[in-house]
Amino acid sequence: MSDRPARSGDCEVMVIGAGPYGLAVAAHLKAHDVATRVFGDPMSFWRRHMPKGMRLRSPWNATHIADPYATLTLDTYISQHGLPRREPMNLECFVGYGTWFQGCAVPDIDRRMVDRVETAGAGFRAVLSDGDAVYADRVVVATGLGRQQFRPPAFADVPAAFASHTGDHDDLAAFRGRRVAVVGRGQSACESAVLLREAGADVELICRGDIHWLGSRPERAAVGWLSERLASPSGVGPFPLNWIAEMPDAASLMPAALRMRFNARCLRLGAAGWLRSRFDGVRVLAGEHIHAAVVTGERIALMLDHGSAVFDHVLLGTGYRIDIAKLGILGPDLLRKVACRDGAPALAAGFESTVPGLHFVGASAVASYGPLMRFIAGTTFAARELTESLLEHRRYPTPSHETASGRNVPRAMQPIPRS
Repeated sequence: MSDRPARSGDCEVMVIGAGPYGLAVAAHLKAHDVATRVFGDPMSFWRRHMPKGMRLRSPWNATHIADPYATLTLDTYISQHGLPRREPMNLECFVGYGTWFQGCAVPDIDRRMVDRVETAGAGFRAVLSDGDAVYADRVVVATGLGRQQFRPPAFADVPAAFASHTGDHDDLAAFRGRRVAVVGRGQSACESAVLLREAGADVELICRGDIHWLGSRPERAAVGWLSERLASPSGVGPFPLNWIAEMPDAASLMPAALRMRFNARCLRLGAAGWLRSRFDGVRVLAGEHIHAAVVTGERIALMLDHGSAVFDHVLLGTGYRIDIAKLGILGPDLLRKVACRDGAPALAAGFESTVPGLHFVGASAVASYGPLMRFIAGTTFAARELTESLLEHRRYPTPSHETASGRNVPRAMQPIPRS
């Protein structure tokens, strides 16, 4: 611990976020007797920002949240609760699993929200939603995709009543009987279009190109057998890149420009093939760009390449773009010290940023560690890597006179200081 006076509420590591990554990291740290406190509402992003009826695209065996003893698996959960194993897994099952995992591995979560994190001597001070303050030697930001929704420029000034993001909803039944345009062609956009239609909405999917259906090509038995053999455990990316994606430490050693191309190829927009059979009734307008969105009375008009169209609402399935400034929890002075590239933090060993003791895991780490960090399967590597790095630092502490750049040069990308 640092040389500041100890207080009863202080800790060695503070984890901000209680989703799969925050829970996995906390479970590993606690298993090694690291004084750890977790702040957040367990699985809140999954419960509040994903629609009822959604199904997970990842394979069953790639959807276990990592625990240090590999006992808190999905199989254990469904066995204890008498649930059937169904793939693709529905959202409700996964949220239940995550909540159960939290109760078993990290039962002492503090559900208060962290409003602000700032440096305090050799560590950090976090101000909580009730005004209380907690000090920690290290902070792990595990907030996932919260506040990272991407809105295309045409919708920047459109009120939420007329244009919202898929990540703004937990139930699409409210759009029953309304004419809705869904923008995008990835999993979120395509599944939202299906759920809207099944909820009774009149749906049109607008996208720049054709939908890429994943794993839906009719295959001969021999070809199907080969595809299964070539598939990686997580199912992230096409062969042979999928096997490199399984090794985030290897991805982190790539030159930044190469890793960006690698990430883009592995995270190519696409929708699961099992959605295709439910697509009847969803009109698809492919090859169109949206040049403007104008609110007219109680409706919204979209200006497209080949004319205009009017809707009651537009649902943006336009994905997420990492920008840690949008998290809203890092104090200005602290934020300026975190080297970033296009909003994503530059991370070194142990997921540590250019601010010693400040770590980022999950989606914020994709730019440094590759595409696996966008999926539950990445919790195993992230939790182990961060824990091992912290324990190693305990054994061989860095002399206090060394600078952040001298002791912890990001191996994953050349840092671009925030202006």
